[in-house]
Amino acid sequence: MKNYLITQYLTAFIIGVCFLGSCSDEAIPLRDPYDKEPIAKIEWSLAADSVQTSFYNTYLGSEGTYQANSGGNTSFNYWPNAHVLNVLVDGYLRTGHGEYLSKMKSLINGIKSKNGGSYSNVFNDDMLWLGNAAVRAYQATNDEEYRSLAELLWNDIILSHSDVFGGGITWKKNTPKEKNAVSNGPAIILAMRLYNLDKNIEYLEWAKSIYEWEKLNLVDPITGLVWDNISEKNGEIVTNKDWIFTYNVGTWIGANIRLYNETGEQKYLNEALKSATSMMSSPKLTSEGLMRDEGQGDGGLFKGILVRYFTELITLQNINANEKEAFVSFFKFNATTLYNNGIKRPEMLIGPNWKKEPTDVVDLTTQLSGMMLIEAAAKLDNEGILK
Repeated sequence: MKNYLITQYLTAFIIGVCFLGSCSDEAIPLRDPYDKEPIAKIEWSLAADSVQTSFYNTYLGSEGTYQANSGGNTSFNYWPNAHVLNVLVDGYLRTGHGEYLSKMKSLINGIKSKNGGSYSNVFNDDMLWLGNAAVRAYQATNDEEYRSLAELLWNDIILSHSDVFGGGITWKKNTPKEKNAVSNGPAIILAMRLYNLDKNIEYLEWAKSIYEWEKLNLVDPITGLVWDNISEKNGEIVTNKDWIFTYNVGTWIGANIRLYNETGEQKYLNEALKSATSMMSSPKLTSEGLMRDEGQGDGGLFKGILVRYFTELITLQNINANEKEAFVSFFKFNATTLYNNGIKRPEMLIGPNWKKEPTDVVDLTTQLSGMMLIEAAAKLDNEGILK
């Protein structure tokens, strides 16, 4: 099955190259894969610097938070601002520039202020995004405020765990009979991040328990793709298998990577590889070799979350050469396509379709996904993985 899916992906990848249109004058054109002429190297770190600068100038709102879109909508939304923290951490890790530190601190203070003076939220997934980003910020800076924030959020989130449907965490605090992948995959990751700080065994036990529940209830055992939620409606328990989104696959990959790194058990790595391979050829998640256009709004951020954890998989040592080559090729095709075709310059705006420049206002969510891809490309390039 795995080899078949890789073959299917490679076929889709080549087809995708052929479907792309011409590039703007300032972009580097995509070449036929059999064209042996040298291609100018993309300077991914410079591209990341450009999008970070433009992002700050375009999206910065009040109190250190970031506004809803590039058109001046000043509405505050908790969960994309949590991902802004992740992107700022990316920039800081890549450059070491102190300007990111003040932006990060202003952001978390602003989130609290605009959330009514508290980090607590009815949406467990919102808090999970911020908790995961806060652990990364702590590891990058050794600033205890970020660690305390992550622990505070975890203690709030875990109160929504229950025996309804056999376990798992509810999507919202007030939806006891709806449990989503988005409130469980990131919980596994956060538990493992906190476990790795001081080896408190309770975090590892929570991670394993939630993992087994999600695998049993929300993961397709054949493909490794992730169903969105399980709920009770009119007395009937229903699993929503029609909703398969990039970000849920991404967090499932991230959960498996962490449990594999901790335990060394091959079953976790196998799950991550199966999900990633299926993702690359699934028509629900990809189109012509690219991660699908999932629109703006909430969906605009989904691909970036997948990119973050797919990038972690690419950097693992214990995957075979064929799988790694397929993953890197898929990643590079997406990143190069975005760089050449999907950025509106000089504004450096990125729409939901990575092979087309945006022609209208770009939501914060959508811009963040593109930034995550470019920062990930810079990381892989600096590590010598993109060639």
